[in-house]
Parts: sequence; structure tokens; C-alpha cells
Amino acid sequence: MRLTFLGAAGTVTGSKYLLEGGGSRILIDCGLFQGLKELRLRNWEAPPVDPRTLDAVVLTHAHLDHSGYLPRLVREGFKGPVWCTPGTRDLAHILLPDSAHLQDEDARFANKRGFSKHRPALPLYTPADAEAALALFQTVAYDEVIEIGGLRIRMTPSGHMLGSACVRVEDEHTNIVFTGDVGRPDDLLFAPPRPLHDVRNLVVESTYGDRRHSPSDPSAELADVVRRVVGRGGVVMIPAFAVGRSQQILLQLARLRAAGEIPDVPVFLNSPMAIDAMQVFLEHPAEHRLTPADCEAMRHAAAWVRTPEESKKLNLRQDPMILLAGSGMMTGGRILHHLKAFGPDPRNALLLVGYQAAGTRGQALDNGAEEVKIHGEYVPIRAERVRIDGLSGHADYAELCQWLRSVEPAPRRVFVTHGDPAASDAFRRHLRDRLGWEATIPRHGEHADVS
Repeated sequence: MRLTFLGAAGTVTGSKYLLEGGGSRILIDCGLFQGLKELRLRNWEAPPVDPRTLDAVVLTHAHLDHSGYLPRLVREGFKGPVWCTPGTRDLAHILLPDSAHLQDEDARFANKRGFSKHRPALPLYTPADAEAALALFQTVAYDEVIEIGGLRIRMTPSGHMLGSACVRVEDEHTNIVFTGDVGRPDDLLFAPPRPLHDVRNLVVESTYGDRRHSPSDPSAELADVVRRVVGRGGVVMIPAFAVGRSQQILLQLARLRAAGEIPDVPVFLNSPMAIDAMQVFLEHPAEHRLTPADCEAMRHAAAWVRTPEESKKLNLRQDPMILLAGSGMMTGGRILHHLKAFGPDPRNALLLVGYQAAGTRGQALDNGAEEVKIHGEYVPIRAERVRIDGLSGHADYAELCQWLRSVEPAPRRVFVTHGDPAASDAFRRHLRDRLGWEATIPRHGEHADVS
């Protein structure tokens, strides 16, 4: 088999791996590049492989950095099946149309305000493109084998989010496993990733390859922030990914409120996508740890905000409240309007609860930026910034290494991807020092023969 790295090589976004073998050409993941401008511009280039030559796309999960380029691929001529788990399909039906809507909305807003360098500003793809992509989805259950030409493909749970999977591809000579994003052993919502066995070639993520998650209790940290900010009359802003992180925070807030650990202030979930994702959780009870009582608590922990008009009214409120809105790295979405409204006031707080990729507003603010550019203008940010690492849906380097100990003997080849350069290199060294594995960090566009 021949492997080409078309994304997530030297960066934590844009996952795309072209695998050729058994007379077939398949793409494992089809993600958007996010963060740094030089990465985002790749989304606008011609597709890195002729979409018409692909036999199929296989998705590890639904997050946009793994699935968000699909509508563009379809727009450029891809007509094959998109294979994924049922959970991934159901979430993609939420995430892809929303992504297209936001791009359409951002282009219209840029044209209206005149802050884009392009005349006119255009979306990367449209809602119609997203719908065309979704029409190609086909589902496969965990452990069920599908055949694409001479390739056999099987998925196993990765513990990262609903529907997330490690993808195992075999031909008559060898196999290769793509981990996708790997969850944690003690995640609040999801079961741990299933151990891997008999892996000859491995493509492994390294998002947190250079750090450990804090051993402190994230629920206690969350309660401390809420009490402190509400006590001074402020607003807690939480940019959160719509699937997984939002539900996790809502459950914790519900439990803290029931225990009297936080004041009974209004909580608003300002994310139609996160609201819709609640229903997907209910429809896939076998894929998470939540009891029916947990699901009910999560559903009723916040007032749901769907319309733009309702969202705008929140910015006029003067009383303490908790606002959850997307996107998680503040690359777009409704959180930006809240940040413009409440970011300049030092009574308020911005709570960072997930990974912040290089080049995003989230990383800039996490690093202490005093202002950020939003909708063409610089906004001063005087609100307190707080990071809670324990809420991450990614395993850290120690958790990844422990998970990989089940693989014996060592894989013939190991490729470290889906991490910023420092994180990937650190994880490469951890694999060598802890497991005795020699790994490489592929470059964007690099080819590798696997046997």
C-alpha cells in the first residue's frame, strides 16, 4: 500500500490521508485546515488529489478538521461513498450544513461591512454542497468489515466522541491503522478507546503529545470560576465545541447547581448545532456513559438559544450569566459577538476548555493577547482568561502511550500526525523512550510505502 499525507502533517488540522492499494484509492478523513492563514489558504487550493479518481472516503469521526472539506471535495467531482459509523453520520448531518451556513453567513457579513479583501467574498462551499456530500454517506457498524476493491476496512471505538473510530485497513499483505482522535480513559461522557492489536503500520495523533492533563478536578475549577465571576457581577463566556464539550460542560453545571456549588444564575446554550447534538446523544445510548437522568439534567441545564435575534438580545443583558457558544477556538460563530460585547469588561471571564490551535483567536487569547481582530476591527479583551485542561477530549501523551502498550510486537512503521510541530516531535520521543518504538513525523505531501 502507498500512503500520502495530505493534511494533519506538521499541523493539528486538515486530516487527509490518501491510501492506494488493492486496486483502490481511498481517502481516510477529509478535514478542513483551520488556524494559521497559510493553512486555511490550503482549503481554497485545487484538491490535493483528483476527487474523480477516489473510490471512497472513510471518516474517523465528524469533527470539521476531519470531515469539513467533504462538501468541497464533492463540489469538485467526488461521487463515491463516504463510509462512517452511524454516530458520525448523524453528527455530520448537523456539522456540515452548519459549517456551510456559517461560511455563507460570514461571506455575506464581510460583503455588507466591506472588510474582506475579496470582491465579493465567497464561501468555501454552500449549503447545497453540504447536502450533496451528505447524500453520499453510508454507515458501517463497529467491527463490521467492508470491502473496497482489494482493501478490507474495519472500525473500532476510539473514545473521542459519538461515532469516533480507529480505522483499520488490510490487504492481502499487510495492515495499517489510523487512530483518528483518541479519547481519554476516564472521560466524563465516553468509554475509553478500545485497545489495538496486531498493528503493522500506525498513523497516530499527537494533539497533546507534549503535555499532561492537569490532575486537578475540572468540575471544582469550573465552580471556582463561576463563583468568582458571578460574585463580581460578571459574565462567564465559554467557547465550546458543539459536540461533546458543550454537553460535558452542561452536565457539570447541572451537577454543580444541584449540589449548591455554584449560584443559580442563568445559563444559555447559544448554539443551534449543540442543541441538535443533544438529540443524537439520546439516539445513541450505547456510545456514552450517560444515564437517562444525566441526559435529562444535561438537556435542562441551560436555556436554548436558536435564533440570531435571541442571540443578539443576550449581549444587552446586564446581569451575571453563563454563555456557552461556538466555536471552540473562536474561529467563527456566535461566541465572537459575545466576545465583542463582554470581552472589554474586566468583570467578565473567558473560560478556555479545549485545545486552541496555532493561529486561532483562542490561542492568541490563551497566550495573553490584549486585543483580537473580530469582523474587521480590533477589540480590546480585558476579561479574565481561565484555562481548564481537564475537560479535553484528547488523550495526553502518557494516556496515549499506555493505550498503545497493547500493540505487540511493535508496528513496523509509526507515523506521528495531527499535532503542532513541537507536540508531534515530543510524542515521537515519548514513543521511543517509553515503548521503544521508532516513529517518523511526515511532511505535508510526503509519500510512504507500507508493507
